[in-house]
Amino acid sequence: MKITFLGTSAMLPTKERNPSSIFIEYGKEGILIDCGEGTQRQMRIKGIKPTKISKLLITHFHGDHVLGIPGLMQSLGASEYQKTLEIYGPEKSSTYIKSMLKGFAFKGKIKYKVQELKNSSKFFSNDDFILYCKGLKHDIPCLAYSLIEKDKLKINIDYTKKFGLTKHPLLGKLQKGKSITYQGKKIDVKKATIKKPGKKISIILDTSPDKSIEKFVLNSDLLICDSTWSSDTINRRGSHMTNLDAANIAKKSKSKKLILTHFSQRYKTVNELLKESKKVFKETLAAEDLMEINV
Repeated sequence: MKITFLGTSAMLPTKERNPSSIFIEYGKEGILIDCGEGTQRQMRIKGIKPTKISKLLITHFHGDHVLGIPGLMQSLGASEYQKTLEIYGPEKSSTYIKSMLKGFAFKGKIKYKVQELKNSSKFFSNDDFILYCKGLKHDIPCLAYSLIEKDKLKINIDYTKKFGLTKHPLLGKLQKGKSITYQGKKIDVKKATIKKPGKKISIILDTSPDKSIEKFVLNSDLLICDSTWSSDTINRRGSHMTNLDAANIAKKSKSKKLILTHFSQRYKTVNELLKESKKVFKETLAAEDLMEINV
């Protein structure tokens, strides 16, 4: 699983930071979370083909999170995109998407479907992972997202080689959780496999501090979190969080790593925000545009 930060600024872009967008590549799935203005250019810089996108997860419909959607869909059409783009978002997502696309004369329209999500729900599952969402406290309906990998079974070669079994199609059945018989001998799946726990990635963008977030992101291997303001501007934070709000959520939720993002344009550098956050939660990084993380 590879995560690429395509935009890490808050409402206004800067010379160094594009508006919000994150791309998660997982096998054949390409999950784009938000699509701020200029997202597709950032993708081009990183060599990410737009046709890799299979799902678009929208946190909310403030402009800095969605103004890149029409351009992206036009590019997909020009690239002869063959899939149906799955779009997920909060209430009224269908209305917003239709209104956005009515404002442009498109060539090469693509197929897409929009699913409006409840405030807390499991909304997608395949053989590899599950996607969840949660409503946040913001000016308009806004969602957080979690991707949770399913546990996988790894072959215990030290055990199976006792049966002379190291390479064979039957190993695939063991990985699917089924005991097998090889050369007349039964091989118990519980002894022949080792459970590899799945990873959990949580993404919290625009929101006011809310204790219920801690439960949603509990035990995240990676927490990507709104850090619009520094702690000394707490009185003006409005519907966003400070760097210390994010650090405290990471600590209380027992997350393993925190990445701060969605920085106000007022900060020429976020070194002080990062330094202060590390005092609360040591395993903290500050996102930069085009930064990649392998999970």
